[in-house]
Parts: sequence; C-alpha cells; structure tokens
Amino acid sequence: MQRRTFVKSLIMSASTMHLASTMSATPQNKPLGAQLWTIREYLKKDLTGSLAKLAKLGYNELELFGYDGTYWGKTPKEFSKICSDLGLKIISAHYETGRIDKAKGSLKYGWDKAVEDAAMMNIPYMICAWLFKEERTSLDMYKELIEMLNKSGEACRKVNIQFGYHGHNFEFPPIDGVVPYDMILQQTDKEHLIMEADLFWITKAGVDPVAYFKKYPGRFPLWHVKDMERGSEQFAEVGHGIINFDRIFAERTTAGLKHWFVEQDQTSREPFESLAMSRDYIMKKNYL
Repeated sequence: MQRRTFVKSLIMSASTMHLASTMSATPQNKPLGAQLWTIREYLKKDLTGSLAKLAKLGYNELELFGYDGTYWGKTPKEFSKICSDLGLKIISAHYETGRIDKAKGSLKYGWDKAVEDAAMMNIPYMICAWLFKEERTSLDMYKELIEMLNKSGEACRKVNIQFGYHGHNFEFPPIDGVVPYDMILQQTDKEHLIMEADLFWITKAGVDPVAYFKKYPGRFPLWHVKDMERGSEQFAEVGHGIINFDRIFAERTTAGLKHWFVEQDQTSREPFESLAMSRDYIMKKNYL
C-alpha cells in the first residue's frame, strides 16, 4: 500500500470511529429518558430498529405517544415486549382529549380501555398532552377540560396510575384575567393530576419555571427537557441554547421531580444526532 493511500485510510478509519463513538452510549446505569416524538418519522418506517438505535445511544426510559388501541400497529402487549427486550422502560404515555377530532384512545373516547392497556404495560403515568386551538378559546372550555382531567385522573388512580397534564405556552396568556395554567393547577385534585413541565414552552411563554415550582411545590414530577436557540427561539439540543438548566435542576426537589425526558420537536440535524448531542451535554452534568 502506498503511503498516501495508507494515510488516507487511517484518516477515514479515525473519522468512522469518531462518528461511532458519538452515536454510541457511554455505559451508565442511571436513567436517561426520551420522548418518542423526536423520532416520530423513523418509528413509522422501522419501529424496532429505531427503538434499538435509541437504546444504543444510552436512552433507557421512554415516554410514548400515538396510542389508538395500538402503538404503530403493534398491540400494547407486543409493543411492551419490544421495549422490554431492548432494555427500554416505559415511564409515561401521552393522550389527547378527543373533544375535537374524536380520537380513539383519548380522554373522551375509549379512556377506560386506554387505562386498562396502560396498566397491563405497567406504565406509571398517563398524560393529557395537547389541546387543539378550538379547546383554548374560553374559560368555559378550560372548565370543561378540568372536569375531564379530574374524571380521567380518578380512573387512573383506581389502578395505581398517576394522571397528569402537559402544558405548552398557550395556557399562560390570561383569559378574562385568569391564567388557564394556574386554573388547571388550582381546580384539579392534586391526588388525581400532576403537571408535566415543558421547560421549552414555559420559557417560550416568558414564564420562569422555577417560580412555578415554588408556587406549586411537588406538582411537577415529570419534565420535558429541551433547549431554545438564541434569537430564533426555535428548538435546540440540550445545552446548546439559552435555557439555564443548572438553575432549574437545582430546584428539582421543590418541583417534586421523578422522571424527565429529552425531546426536540424539530431538528436541523438528523434527530438521532441531536439526541446524541443532548445526551453528551447531560452526561457532563449532575442531572442524572
């Protein structure tokens, strides 16, 4: 082999090894969670392969979405086994209200079966994840939501599942002088409903998450950990934006934090690369 070819081969080999190192996990026994929404397009094409790739990155706890009686065409039992075989523990799952699109497996349509399936899968948390625009138009709509949340949470408690609500930024602007986010916290039974704090969306709303942890201590056992680009206020890999995670995680006890999930709704990179970048930053910290 000529020297030039040999040197080129070494460079290519080193580059390949660096990429493999970036995409592989550093061995660790601590929990590292991911919301599957980040890799939603990959799950449609190769469910098991995509979950295996996530596990290889070192993520070992999951929050699900998309339940319609199945998960990506797999029965709850089948999907649960795929995750278990890969060493992935399902912590939480997201659901819609069903008020607008009448979605199957939502709070309004098929909730008892959804709870039954979650219990069979040993999922500790079920979360109301999203409100359509039509559901945010008035305090009456939020009053109706609160009734649904209390009722859904009561059904969950009967099988030892904790119910919760995942907020965005749209619950913070006041309606007739009332902040819907506070309304939800104040008018739901704290035994039946916890809050999943999304650190990106709270920041997007111009609200301090730490202030909310102190205002409602212990009500935020679940978090979505995602960052925000400077200037554009778009999604960023954790540690590559403007959110001060050190300050927020310092109040984890106040919040009542038990589990958290990395999520990046949109990425300018290949999503698994973004997840690797977030993981690398997190593993340098004392967040795990």
